[in-house]
Amino acid sequence: MIDLHMHSNCSDGTMSPEELVSAALETGLEAAALTDHDTVSGDKRFLAAASGTPLHAVAGVELASMLFSKDIHIVGLFIDPDHAPFLAALEQLRVWREERNEEMVDRLRLKGYDITMDEVRDEAGGESIGRPHMAAILLRKYGFPDMQTIFTRLIGRGASCYVQRKYYPVNDCIRMIHEAGGLAIWAHPLQAPRGARALLRKIGSRLVQYGLDGLECHYPMFSAQQVEMTLQFAAERSLLVSGGSDFHGSAHPQVKMGTGIEGNLAIPFEVYGRLCAAKQTKDIHDSEKTS
Repeated sequence: MIDLHMHSNCSDGTMSPEELVSAALETGLEAAALTDHDTVSGDKRFLAAASGTPLHAVAGVELASMLFSKDIHIVGLFIDPDHAPFLAALEQLRVWREERNEEMVDRLRLKGYDITMDEVRDEAGGESIGRPHMAAILLRKYGFPDMQTIFTRLIGRGASCYVQRKYYPVNDCIRMIHEAGGLAIWAHPLQAPRGARALLRKIGSRLVQYGLDGLECHYPMFSAQQVEMTLQFAAERSLLVSGGSDFHGSAHPQVKMGTGIEGNLAIPFEVYGRLCAAKQTKDIHDSEKTS
C-alpha cells in the first residue's frame, strides 16, 4: 500500500515528520508523501527519516486556491524543498495567513473568547498556522462538544468570525509546483454529492488547460462509485492517478494512515510507480529545454 497525502505538525497534523515515517513503516506502507499546507519545512526531515528504510518517501506540499467559486486544493508531489522561488511564494502565503489569522482572532475576542495570536502560534508549533489551531484552543477552553461545532458556529465559511483567505490563482499554483520540479495533483476533487460529475468535468477541464498532471482518485471520503467516477475522468483526460488518506493524526482520529476510514483505502504500489515514471519523463523534458 501507499499513502500520498499526509500532514505533519509542520502544518495542521499532530505527528512530526519523523513520527510519520515510523508510523508508515509500522503500517506497512511502501511509499508515502508528506503534503503539508503551504510549507515544505518538514519535507527534508521526512526524507532523512526514511533514508535507509524500505519506505519510498516523497517530498510534497498542498496549496489551496479557488476556481468557479469552489475551493480547490492542489497537491504537489516530488517537490524540491530547496527551490528558492517556491520557498518565497510559500512565505507570501504565510504572510497572508498571518493577516487573516489576526483578523479572525480579533473577531473571536470581540465575541468574548479569550484567545491570542501567541496562543495560536504555540498551538501550531510550525510554519503553517490556521483555523484548526484556533479550534483546538477553543475546544480546550470552552467545552464545545467537538471541533466541527466550533467551525459551524464561529470560524467556518459563513460563520461570524470567518475571514476569507488570500490565495494564488490555481494556474499559478500548478505553475509553481512544476517549476519546483513537482507533479500537480488535484486533491479530493469531488466536492458535493449533488452535481459532482458535472463539477468534476467543469473544474477538471479547466485545470487540464492549466497543466494539471493528475487526480486524487483514491480518497477515504469517496464511495466506490465516486472512485470509479474520478478514475474514468482521469482515463479520459490522460491524467495520472494518485491517492492518499489526508492523514492528520489525532486531529482526525477516524482517518487512519494508509487504510482510510474503517479500512476503505488500499492504494497499490503501481500507482506510485506510474507517478515516478511521469516524474522521470518530466525531468528529462525539463533538462532538454534548458540544454
